[in-house]
Parts: sequence; C-alpha cells; structure tokens
Amino acid sequence: MSGLGAGTTAGQREHKLPRVTGVKNKQAAPTQITAEQILRESKALQDAEIKAPTIKITDPEELAEYRLQKRKEFEDQVRRVGRWNPTVWVKYAQWEEQQKDFRRARSVWERAMEVDYRNVSLWLKYVEMEMRHRFINHARNIWDRAVSLLPRIDQLWYKYVHMEEMLGNVAGARQIFERWMQWEPDHHGWMAYIKMELRYGETERARQIFERYVKCLPSVKAWVRYAKFEMKSGGDVMAARACYERSVEELGDDANTEELFLRFAEFEERVKEVDRARAIYKYALDHLPKSQAGELYRRFVQFEKQLGDREGIEASAAPPLPPRPSTRTKQQNTLHNYTTPQNAKRRLGNRNSMAACSMHPTSEVIVSERRFKYEEEVRRAPLNYDSWFDYIRLEESAADIERTREVYERAIANVPPAAEKRYWQRYIYLWIKYALFEELEAEDVERAREVYRACLKLLPHRAFTFGKIWIMAAQFEIRQLRLDAARKILGMAIGMCPKNKLFKSYIEMELQLGNIERCRTLYAKYIEWSPANAGAWGRFADLERSLGEAERARAVYELAIAQPVLDMPEVLWKAFIDFEIGEGNREGARELYERLLERTRHVKVWLSYAKFEATPLAVLAMPAEDDEELEEEARQQQLAEAEEAEGGEAGTAERETRARRVYERALRSLRDSQPDAKEEAVMLLEAWRSFEAGCTSRPAEERQKAVAAVQAKMPRRVKRKRAILLDDGSSTGGMEEYYDYIFPDEAAAAPNLKLLEMAHKWKRQKMEGGGGDAEAV
Repeated sequence: MSGLGAGTTAGQREHKLPRVTGVKNKQAAPTQITAEQILRESKALQDAEIKAPTIKITDPEELAEYRLQKRKEFEDQVRRVGRWNPTVWVKYAQWEEQQKDFRRARSVWERAMEVDYRNVSLWLKYVEMEMRHRFINHARNIWDRAVSLLPRIDQLWYKYVHMEEMLGNVAGARQIFERWMQWEPDHHGWMAYIKMELRYGETERARQIFERYVKCLPSVKAWVRYAKFEMKSGGDVMAARACYERSVEELGDDANTEELFLRFAEFEERVKEVDRARAIYKYALDHLPKSQAGELYRRFVQFEKQLGDREGIEASAAPPLPPRPSTRTKQQNTLHNYTTPQNAKRRLGNRNSMAACSMHPTSEVIVSERRFKYEEEVRRAPLNYDSWFDYIRLEESAADIERTREVYERAIANVPPAAEKRYWQRYIYLWIKYALFEELEAEDVERAREVYRACLKLLPHRAFTFGKIWIMAAQFEIRQLRLDAARKILGMAIGMCPKNKLFKSYIEMELQLGNIERCRTLYAKYIEWSPANAGAWGRFADLERSLGEAERARAVYELAIAQPVLDMPEVLWKAFIDFEIGEGNREGARELYERLLERTRHVKVWLSYAKFEATPLAVLAMPAEDDEELEEEARQQQLAEAEEAEGGEAGTAERETRARRVYERALRSLRDSQPDAKEEAVMLLEAWRSFEAGCTSRPAEERQKAVAAVQAKMPRRVKRKRAILLDDGSSTGGMEEYYDYIFPDEAAAAPNLKLLEMAHKWKRQKMEGGGGDAEAV
C-alpha cells in the first residue's frame, strides 16, 4: 500500500463529489400573462396617430390656394422621385381628375408617358380615366398610341377590343384585330379573334381566320384547335379529318409529336372509325422514339382492350421498338384523281404502310410460321392463286418490299396451262396487284410500267383479252402525265382486241379532256366495229345532242335505225322519238311512229303513239322523275299552260281526234292481222276507254256516248278447258281451265255460242227454283 501512494499528493487522493444543480420550479406562476394581454398592453402604450387636420374651404380664394399648394407638393415629388416612381404621377393625375380639371390631368398623364412610355400600368390608368368620364374618342386615341408604341403587349390589344365591343362597334373591333394579327401574336390572340367572330355567328370568317392562324403559327396546337372548330361548328367529320391530315403533311417533321397522334386517334375513336384509329396508333408507335411515346403506348393498349380482338391486345402488349425512317413521299398530281378505284387503293395502301410497324419478336415468329405454311401450299399447288394472294398479303403486312416483290415474281411465273379465259380470271389479278404495289407501295414508277408491259405482252389477245388491264395501264400513264402513251395503249387495245369496255373508257377519257373530234372518230370506229350495238348509237347521238348539234344527232339516229340488225331496236326507236319530242318536232315524231308501225304492230307501239297524239309536247318532253315530283295542282297548271301554248281548246280537240283515230287503227290492225292477240286487244280497249273518259274537248253527254261505244266493243270473258301439252307436243291426257275472250264480232259469227249461253241461263234459273230438278237435268 505504501508503494502505491508514494507518488501522489493529498489533494489527488481526495474523493470529488458531483456538483449539486438546482431544481427548476415547474409549478404555475401565481400571475399568468396571455398573448392577448401582451398585444393589448402594446397597443395601449403606442403613441396616438397623427392625423392631418381637416381643412374646410369656404371661398374660391381658399380653394385656389389649396390647389396651388397641392400642385406644388406634387411637383416637388415628381421632381425628386418621379423618374423611377410612377406612383407619384398616378396620384398627381388622379388628384387632378378629382378636381374635375381633365385638361391638367391629361397633361400629367402625358408628362408621365414621356418619362416612361413602356409602363403598361400608366397607359391602362390613363385610358380608364377617359372611359370613366365617357371621353370615347380620347380613349381611342390613347389606345391607338399605346398599341402603336407597344404592339407586343397583348393586354393593350385585349382592352382596346373589349372597349369597342362593349360600345357595339363590331366592325371597329374586327379592324383592331386585323391590325393586331399583322404583328403575328401568340395562340391566345388568334383564338380571341376567332371567338369574337363566333359570338356573332360568323362561322365562315372564323374558318378563314383559322386558315391564317395555322399558316402563321404552324403548330400541333393550332391544327388541333382547327379540327375541333370544324367538329363543333357543323359536325363535319370530313373537314375535321382533313385538318388532321393537312397538319401531318404541312408540319413535316414537326408533326411527329405524341400530342398530334393522340388527338388524331381520339378523333377517329369519337367518330367510330376504329380501323383508322388503330392505323394511326401503329403508325405513331413506329415513327416516334420510345421515350416520347409513353402516353401514346398506354392509350393504344387501352384502345385495344376496349375495341380490339385477342390478337390485337397481345400485339399491343408488346413494348414499341425504335422507329424506322419513313421512305414514303407525298405525290401531288392533279391527274391522280382520274379514277376512283385507284384512289381507294391508294388510300388503302397508305393505311397499310402506316400499319406496317416494326414487329415484335412474337409477331415475327407468327409471320415465320405462316410463311412456312404458305410455302408448303404453293409448292403443293402452284396454280392455286388464292394461296399466292394470301402469301402476298402476309408479306405486304410485314412491310418488306424486296421479299414482297420476290413473291410477286414467283406468283406470276405460274402461267395458266390453257388459253381459256376462265383459267386466267384469277391469275390476271396477280398482275394488277403487282402493278399497284410497285406504283403505290414501292413507289417505283418504271417498274410499274414494266409490269403493265409484261402483262400485256403475255396475254393471248387473239383468243381473249382483259379490258381491265388495258384501261389500268392507260390510267397509270395519265397519272404520270403521259397522255400520248395512254392514247397509244388504248389505240393498240382497240386495234388488237376491240371490246365495248375499251371503247367506252377511251371515249370517256377524251371527253373529259375536251377532245370532241377524237370522240367522234372513236364513235365512228365503235359503230363500225359493232353496228348492231344500239347503246353505242344512242351514246353517239347523245353526245351530238349535248353539243347542240341537232342535225348531226338526227343523222346518227337515221343511220342507226337503218341498220338491218340491232340488239335492242326498241330502245333506239324510243330514243329517236324522244329526241324529236325534245326538239319540239311533232311532225317528225309522228313520222317516226308511222315508220315504226311499218316494222312492228305491237300493242305497246300503238299505245305510245296514241298517248303521243293526245298529250302536249311540253308534257311529253318533261322527264319522268320531274313529273313524279310535281304535286297534282302544279301538274294540272303545267298541263293547262302546255295546252294553251299548242292552240288551246282547238288544239286539244285536234289532238284528241288524232288519238282516237290511232286507237281505231290499232283495234282494226290487231283484230285483222293478229286475231289471236286477244289480251293485247283488251289492253288497247281499256286504254281507249280511259282516254274517252278523260277527254275535255267534248260535252259530258258525248263523252258518255263515246265511253259506251268503246265499252260495247269490249269482249266477254269465258272459262274454257283445253288439253295439257308437254314441251315435246305430246298430251298427258289431262285438262286445264283458262279464260278466253269473245268479241262481239266473234259472237255473231258463232250462233252455237248463243245457244250455249241460253242453256247456262236456264240451268241457273232451275237451280234457283228447285235443286232436285236441276241436278236431274
């Protein structure tokens, strides 16, 4: 122990205790002070606010002195701080306004403007003073200066237009907007102008402003607003769709934004165009980077879940791949609208190219399996063209042009074995699809031309041909603005293998181009090749009539009816007669009827002749559609006017007399030359009776007598029996009942019929008197 403490002192060996700390008293203080009390005491200790003394002015001298003093104070302030403190100027001008000294107030405002004319607040307060006191012209002057000095401040333009519109000066507001639009404001300015026009129902003006808007600010927002305007203003779906399509064309690379494709697809969904919306979604996913298409992809998946099938949902569930650059260019050509089917094919081709997106690996597997399946089918049956069509459709959906072209070449190499048209009818569509693919999808014009040439060279034109391929080749050359090549193709077609379709297409093309002499030459070749074609003659005459060449048209009709053989002569004769009626030549039409009756005695010719004689030319020349649309009162009025134009009552009596003679000739002709045509004679007599009942040139008694005379010529219908004959003329032994007609002249020539009629009459009387005796008889 002694060893341990040898080196230490007594102070070090002393044990130190911890320092004692005082305990804080946490009990509540006897006197409590609240925050409310502190605030009350601080308020009480404040000094009283010094208020300016109230000055009472009793005479003009004191008022002048007061004003002088205040003006001196304001002048001192603006001299000291007015250059950087516009509030001083505002208080000064407002004080002058309170004094009703508007001249001085305006002077103060003008001095403030000289100091800082860029201060918009000063302009607004200045013009508000003028408007408060109804100084409209002063306000207009201030607004004009403001918008001239600060044209980029939209608030000034808005206030200016609002003032004019509140005053009812719509023309002035429109003029202000036009001045503003010259400075090319932002979207809000254009939309304010458009909304003002819509408030006053100026839809067409609003549409014109939209056109300027999208040219001034070519952006997605502007085009989307334009499309929404078209839908709201008139619900025009085609106009709204045209806005979206124009936006894609005119914006170019700027159109590849998620917002535009979303709005376009949502629009197509609203109008129930599901296929169009799906094509837009796929096109957008193919052309937009993945980082910019998140919302678009989410909406596409939602769209497929709502409206798609299982395959579409599975395909949409795959994440979009990076885009490939598009190679399609816009072809703007006025002659591309020559034929509707090709335009439809072009639109379908554009839609397919939009849908031909980069495929997901799962889709590639499916395409490979289908490709293997189709390869097996075409290897097993190379002449099964339906399999080739399916195979081509698969390759087109994969958007691989070289592979698709290879399949087309393999397909057209399988030429039908026999030169019979029924074997070639499916095969020819391979060439048609191939040519359209090269023109629309691959956009290779020269290859498309070579496809048409190879197809025309392959066809055995001396055995048969396809007018469709000749016409499509000519229309292709027209779309390429090569009219001479188109004429050459159609000329070769007519020379090698003329057909009605080829002549019609060639004539239609030349007619649309306005080459009338070529049309006449083609019609001459047409009727020279087929003189029995009544339709060709009729169209030739219609062409001359449409050109106002009545004599040429009449000569064409004369040549037509002089042909020994016609496929539809009745149509041609009717057209010739209608032509003469339309020209107002009653004598010429009557002569044609007489010439027609020399060739045929058909009852319909007689009925038409009688109707022609009884009816005014103006009524006959009216088209049947127009006559049906007229009301009864209007029809009667038009008939009265036509009768008055053709001699009035005397002319009506003459026409009815001529018609009556036609009916008499017709009845004699039918009874003499065609005694067995009894039903035709009955038809004629019924029409004659109706005519006599409707005559207006005779008194009522004579009309009744004429009707009775015709009724007396009507036959009596009786039921008879005859043997049933088969097609080969042999009889089956059976009998059939039929109705026969007995004319009055036949009854006089057959007295036995009278005896038979009396026997039937006696039998009916016996049956009415006593049934038993009748049965015995």
